[in-house]
Amino acid sequence: MKKLFFTWVLVSVAAVAAGQAVTDSSWREEVKTATLTRSGVELEAPLLTMGGGERMLLQFDLLADEVESLRYTIGHCDAEWRRDGLEPYEYMTGFESGEIENYDLSITTLRPYIHYFQMIPAKFASFTHSGNYVVAVTNEEGDTLLTRRFRVNEGSVKVVAEVTRPYDGMDIERRQEVDVIIENSKSRIENFSVPQLRPEYERIWVQQNGREDNARWLEFSSYDRAALCYRYRPQNIFDGGNTFRYFDMSNLRTPMYNVQRVEEYGGELFALLRPEEDRSRKHYLVETALNGGMKVNAWDRRNPTLEAEYVWVNISLPMAQPMLDAKIYVCGQLTDWKLDATSEMEYKPEYKAYVKRLLLKQGYYSYQLLVKRPVERGMKNEERSSATARLEGDHRETPNTYTVYVYHREPSDRADRLVGAVRIGN
Repeated sequence: MKKLFFTWVLVSVAAVAAGQAVTDSSWREEVKTATLTRSGVELEAPLLTMGGGERMLLQFDLLADEVESLRYTIGHCDAEWRRDGLEPYEYMTGFESGEIENYDLSITTLRPYIHYFQMIPAKFASFTHSGNYVVAVTNEEGDTLLTRRFRVNEGSVKVVAEVTRPYDGMDIERRQEVDVIIENSKSRIENFSVPQLRPEYERIWVQQNGREDNARWLEFSSYDRAALCYRYRPQNIFDGGNTFRYFDMSNLRTPMYNVQRVEEYGGELFALLRPEEDRSRKHYLVETALNGGMKVNAWDRRNPTLEAEYVWVNISLPMAQPMLDAKIYVCGQLTDWKLDATSEMEYKPEYKAYVKRLLLKQGYYSYQLLVKRPVERGMKNEERSSATARLEGDHRETPNTYTVYVYHREPSDRADRLVGAVRIGN
């Protein structure tokens, strides 16, 4: 278990000193099912519109018997998620931190837990600066339990994005291109807060579903009158991937989709999923999934948030020999979209299979099995991000969701602004 001490300010200073970007992380094993969503919208990236009166809902479970005194603190970051120099009074009105007073105890579950929830920002508080934000939760001792990121968009530019076939005409059946055009939505004469669009002031970030490993900055290509165009460049092209794998353990009495059986041992529940398979040589699968998302659900419970059980889920991928040149990861919201030790599958010679065991709350989950090679000197960007080809396969028809963020910073600005954002599907 990794701990960060003292307040969010000291955590941020340490991160900046180490040159590290803040990530969505749970720093204690007891913290589970942490989500930060726009109130009323569960399955979209956490994005608020400045001045729109919107708020975020932070939720998480703490696997414990006793309630802890917890605090949250909100900090502003630059476009690459490193803590910047803005003081709280410069990016919001009201208090940037406070006690988390809302919690409920689990009801009749085999494993007890405490469900905490908090609206972000608090009542009578609002954001006055757009950009990237992080909320950190700490206990009385100053230990950081979790960090979650979100964005605040001022919407001062118009963003037009389109998913098309690759401009280079290569591998058009397995790749997708995202083209972006940005222009001012209002006249600068009428509104001085409207940014002056210049290529050196703008940075365009594109993310496929919730993945972090293949997200990238786009390169400016040309002008279209007063609009800036970001298209017809290698950075615009993404591997299509495949429809996400998924399983449903909403009903623990009768196994549902992709669940072979559910058993109880020693007061704990275990779910064995059907063995996974290599889909790279199969045709595109027309199925409905949450593109890596998840949803807590229990069919026979009135309040799944407090009555859903925690289950040890066993994911397996039969393979005669391990991959010597790469690692396999379970990627999705169930692993915070990370490709690290928390999501890496382990090869078991006795089973001749890769396996991964995760403690998950009862519900519906979708994910992909990504294959990553170690980064080597001289490796091209496309080789670093090509993670779906070996096990999932790549298809242009895959209904990926792309989110485009437009960051703006002029020489006189002290922090990055998020001036526009758009979410599109294939």
